[in-house]
Amino acid sequence: MAVPLLDLTAQAKALQADLEAAVSQVIASGQYVLGKHVEEFEEALAGRCGVPVAVGVNSGTDALELALRALGIGPGDEVLVPAFTFMSTALAVSAAGATPVFVDIDEASYGIDVEDGARRVTPRSRAIVPVHLYGQPCDLDGVLQLARRAKLRVIEDCAQAIGALYRGYPVGSFGDAGCFSFYPTKNLGAIGDGGAVVAKEGEVAERLKLLRNCGTRDKVRYERYGRNSRLDEVQAAILRVKLKHLDRWNDARRERAQWYREQITYDRLEQVRVPVELPQRHHVYHAFVVRVPDRDRVHRQLASRGIQTGVYYARPLYQDSIYTAEGGPRLPCAEAAAASVLALPLYPELRREDVMTVVDELKRVLAGTRTLAA
Repeated sequence: MAVPLLDLTAQAKALQADLEAAVSQVIASGQYVLGKHVEEFEEALAGRCGVPVAVGVNSGTDALELALRALGIGPGDEVLVPAFTFMSTALAVSAAGATPVFVDIDEASYGIDVEDGARRVTPRSRAIVPVHLYGQPCDLDGVLQLARRAKLRVIEDCAQAIGALYRGYPVGSFGDAGCFSFYPTKNLGAIGDGGAVVAKEGEVAERLKLLRNCGTRDKVRYERYGRNSRLDEVQAAILRVKLKHLDRWNDARRERAQWYREQITYDRLEQVRVPVELPQRHHVYHAFVVRVPDRDRVHRQLASRGIQTGVYYARPLYQDSIYTAEGGPRLPCAEAAAASVLALPLYPELRREDVMTVVDELKRVLAGTRTLAA
């Protein structure tokens, strides 16, 4: 039986009537850009994150870049970023004119290793971008302490972690800015691209609003080098509908993650290292990522058996990419993760029998494979 990595159609079908009604309202209004749906979604998102303001933009990548620019980060500045994350985290730093400085990860959370980050601070360091990878918050206490010592701005990359909590508070509310992606595969996904930045300071939010709208408030006076990076009304209307269901979907993801743990334990798959939920952190499982030996072979053989899995990510950012020359010293934890991570199928509508099928096929593929080093 085939099991997809994710299924976006199930969610869309369940909400089809509400989504169609929301889109029809936008069409009937004649206001397609920066209208009431964007404003109402921004207000709802800010309320969820416990911050005063949210600013909708056209992607998670733009959210990061515009947040950096709004905080005054640019040419000549260095920004600490984890070496093991999606490329957009580093690309946004480069797009702002700054230089990404790659830092190793904490293997338990896959977040930035604060101690390694401290070793890489220089007089040019201006900011740090902690990533809440796969849906689990990183060590925000450590990040904030380092930021205070080194006088760094903190831009949280929450692209995979909307709804996650650290010590009971939403991710995105700890730094100077929190950046979200609403790419369709995310826990809160649009039907197309979309993103947002949440901010504590009104002045930062006002800069963001200028930057996303070509640097103008009225199309008469242009105050900054901005761009067209607006969240459109259709996507905002869809996201408003979906936001009401986010907690239920995240709970369903957590339930299915527990099913995987139980089945992997029951089948005694000691070669499989499951995700660790750390204290005071509420994981929302954008992905259920395990560590397996001989990952590429396992990935291929599962595909041949109808089980779709994902590799997030196959290399640290400084390997085999535009940043190869900037890698500096090897980062062992990032490299070890890149060699062994494998995302198993996970989405809110995944059935328990599908989980059993995935684990059963994984057991068959792993038979006779050496154990992953601790």
